[in-house]
Amino acid sequence: MVHTVLPTLRTRRLILRPFTLADAPAVQRLAGAPEIYSTTRTIPHPYEDGMAEAWISSRADAFAAGQAASFAVTLEDNTLVGATGLNLEPADHRAELGYWIGVPYWGHGYATESAEAVMAFGFESLQLHRIHACFLRRNPASGRVMEKLGMQYEGTRRQHEVKLGVHEDLVHYGILRTDPRGPTA
Repeated sequence: MVHTVLPTLRTRRLILRPFTLADAPAVQRLAGAPEIYSTTRTIPHPYEDGMAEAWISSRADAFAAGQAASFAVTLEDNTLVGATGLNLEPADHRAELGYWIGVPYWGHGYATESAEAVMAFGFESLQLHRIHACFLRRNPASGRVMEKLGMQYEGTRRQHEVKLGVHEDLVHYGILRTDPRGPTA
């Protein structure tokens, strides 16, 4: 199936939809938390005025160009709790899965639930062959999400990233379309 506009996905408790500019204040507030910056690889800090609007404004074109599929993760009442997406590598039929959930919403399984839906979209609708993800070793909660999704450990790049002035290990996981998948716990 070919998509030109990012669809809306539904899970048992969540709605995953395209971002809108109305989400910008919540994105800035949630993604701007020091705990999010500390445990992710690409979210800036400080998360300054205008950054959320610029990022959101780029999402539709990135999807249309086959570069990224970025979903706003919301509750049924449209409360934004985070983001889950795929950085697409269409020539190789693969994508990198990424996610963040705002600190007030940690511990509810939203990362796993949203990532499962995005992975299914990637494999079924985008016809991806492989989805991979990585996390800083000191963020084992992210690794548990990957394991629950059925991803397999593929290796560690020792002291590969510098975060807050410290060289950190980057742990890699991956899954193929033909592998069993879905929450295991």
